[in-house]
Amino acid sequence: MEHDGDGSEWLGGAIGSLPRRSPEDCVQYTLYILDTALSEHQLLARLEDVRSAALKLTDGLLEGYIWQRDRFVLEISQKDALKVLAGYTNYGDSVEDEWLVVYILRELSKLYPDLWIEAVDTDGQFLLIEAANALPRWLNPEIADHRVWIRRGKLLIIPLAQNPMSPETKTSPISKPLTLQEAHEFIVNSPTKLIHSPLIEAEAFYRLGNYPARITESQHHALITIPRRLAYVLHLKPELISPAVESFYVRDSIALRPLQIKYPSSDGHVLLFPPEDFVAASVKFTKVGFAQVKSQQFAPPTVWLGSLPTKAGAKELSAAETGMKVSCGFEMLAGDPQNADEESALEIRRLLMAIDNGNEKLPTNEEIAKWENIDDDEGWLDINFEDFDHELSRGGNVRGSKSGKGFGDNAAQENLQKIVERFEAFLNDDNAGADGADVVDDMDIDDGDEDEEEDSADDEDKDVSFDENEFARMMREMMGMPPTDAERPGHSESTTRGKGASEKEESKLNHEDEEEEEEEALRQVMQRMELELNEAGVLDLDPTPKKIAATKRAKHSGQSEATGSVATREDSKEYSDESGDDREVDIDFNLAKNLLESFKSQAGTAGPSGNLLGMLGIQLPRDEGDGEG
Repeated sequence: MEHDGDGSEWLGGAIGSLPRRSPEDCVQYTLYILDTALSEHQLLARLEDVRSAALKLTDGLLEGYIWQRDRFVLEISQKDALKVLAGYTNYGDSVEDEWLVVYILRELSKLYPDLWIEAVDTDGQFLLIEAANALPRWLNPEIADHRVWIRRGKLLIIPLAQNPMSPETKTSPISKPLTLQEAHEFIVNSPTKLIHSPLIEAEAFYRLGNYPARITESQHHALITIPRRLAYVLHLKPELISPAVESFYVRDSIALRPLQIKYPSSDGHVLLFPPEDFVAASVKFTKVGFAQVKSQQFAPPTVWLGSLPTKAGAKELSAAETGMKVSCGFEMLAGDPQNADEESALEIRRLLMAIDNGNEKLPTNEEIAKWENIDDDEGWLDINFEDFDHELSRGGNVRGSKSGKGFGDNAAQENLQKIVERFEAFLNDDNAGADGADVVDDMDIDDGDEDEEEDSADDEDKDVSFDENEFARMMREMMGMPPTDAERPGHSESTTRGKGASEKEESKLNHEDEEEEEEEALRQVMQRMELELNEAGVLDLDPTPKKIAATKRAKHSGQSEATGSVATREDSKEYSDESGDDREVDIDFNLAKNLLESFKSQAGTAGPSGNLLGMLGIQLPRDEGDGEG
């Protein structure tokens, strides 16, 4: 097939046909008004009323709120030939923003009873994920799409469809996914059949319990030292702090390049926020953003060398270092060519251009002194590991901790308490067997195959059944030992049954002797195998001197088998007596050694050994490295 031109049109069509995926860390929400009596014009007017109410609601709740990335927004769009209100918010690392969106949607649904709201994120139905501990078995991720709706502040679930083939008899419901059109038809035709479970709703909306007070708790004010030009920008547009922190947090060598040259540069490059004319200003962050700035180890770049105070207190030095990081973040945001078309970068340049052109003036010290001056406590950043372990062991109750308070902030404590409660409930599940938690729906089990599986399992058990006598015979044959009387040809149970009572007693005694001989022969075989494995190093877990000597003595006794079974028995007993205790100690020692080495290899991070020891109630100290000597 021949293509005219460069093929860009064909390539664009192919790309356009690819399925679109939601961005990572993004929540999408769609608002429907499913009233067939409304005309298209009336529906648009109704949606516009809802949109205006949403703006009014957010203005009242979120005055001065700093979003981590995107703000809550609603736009009229079309979905499946239906006019709707839709929007999405990229919340980044701040999960609090996602739940703030859920809170706004729920409050909006209380204002408009005819509003049906669906919200999903990158993981899918995250409200069901939150309520996973209370969900029925049939509600699995494969069929959960378009089943969860918010209406009048309540969480409603569309049940499984009944089998239409036999309406009079009880049959299992049909377990299949729903399309959006099917969900709308069910809502319109059978609204009374929707499931409203207070337990599921309480679990799904658990994080909304402290709203709206939680809104202000997710913000942090910090008094930092920054250039006057940056203080001016942040005073007019405080929301610009989030993209600047993002630029600082995900910086690369290209973004850092303007900060690694001497100032002023020989090529005429001018910094937007040069390290001069410093002022102290209170800046509002998201808690996640402030933690990202404070946690980063960032050496002052070339242009900032000598700008930080050398003789200052710890608080003044911390304010200067945080201000240096924030200033560098703004410099990378506005100066990186990759951000040339970003709205935040354009806004920064517009504000600075007004200063450079003389249209605006930088604030004086007197004006800055009148600004809001808040410096919040940073104690929520400090995690006391003793309190953390105490919360894990006591399910979030830290009243008995040494510090008298929990680690982190209230949100972290509540989340940990919920995790512990769910894990304990999972472990205490009486329905869970040796194979783990039973998450299979009853309707997914095919009863017709159970008998076949049981028969197959029985056959497999018969195939792998262990015959001790046969194993002993094979081992003697493999080692070249003579067979016992019971294994010789012509020996059968029928001959024994034909003899008299005295012969039966004699046979019984002979049988006991044979069993002892078999046990002794098997013991000798196992000792020889162990010796060979020890020589090969397979069982050499911890070659202590005592074990090596015992091994050599046992090996020597094995080579001089002609001296009689009594000598062999005495040597083996001596070997067993001398090495028995050592072998037990060696196993314990190697177990502890392997556990400690595995724990050390975790390098302070989470891992199987640390988790296993923690589950056993063993708290190992942090590994500070191998000391000298």
